[in-house]
Amino acid sequence: QVQLVESGGGVVQAGDSLRLSCAASGFTFIQYGMSWFRQAPGKEREFVAAISAGGGIPDYTDSVKGRFTISRDNAKNTLYLRMNSLTPEDTAVYYCGKVRSLFSRSRNPYDIDYWGKGTLVTVSS
Repeated sequence: QVQLVESGGGVVQAGDSLRLSCAASGFTFIQYGMSWFRQAPGKEREFVAAISAGGGIPDYTDSVKGRFTISRDNAKNTLYLRMNSLTPEDTAVYYCGKVRSLFSRSRNPYDIDYWGKGTLVTVSS
C-alpha cells in the first residue's frame, strides 16, 4: 500500500526558510520520480518542483526558481523541499506526489498516481 506522508510545514515570517519532508512507503522509491505541488486557498493545485528517480536535473516552476530546492534520499525513502526566502505568496498546502511512470519526473498532475495528505505552510508578512 503506497503511503506518502508530508511534514515540516508551519507558520513562518516572510524571508524565513522551511524544509518539507515526504516519507514514502509501499513502493520501490528509487524507481520513481517525485513531485511537489501546492494549493493556496481558493486556487487550483499547482506544480512546484519535480525530481527524477535518479535525482538528476530537477524541474521548478518559475516562481520558486533560485529559492526552492527539491532533493531526495533514496536510502531513507524520503523526498525533501527546501524553501528559502519565503513570501506570503508561498502560503499553501504542499503535497508530494509519486509519478506513475518509472524513472521520469513530471510537472503534470495527471502523471501523479499517489498523493500525500499535505502539510500547511503559512507565511506572514
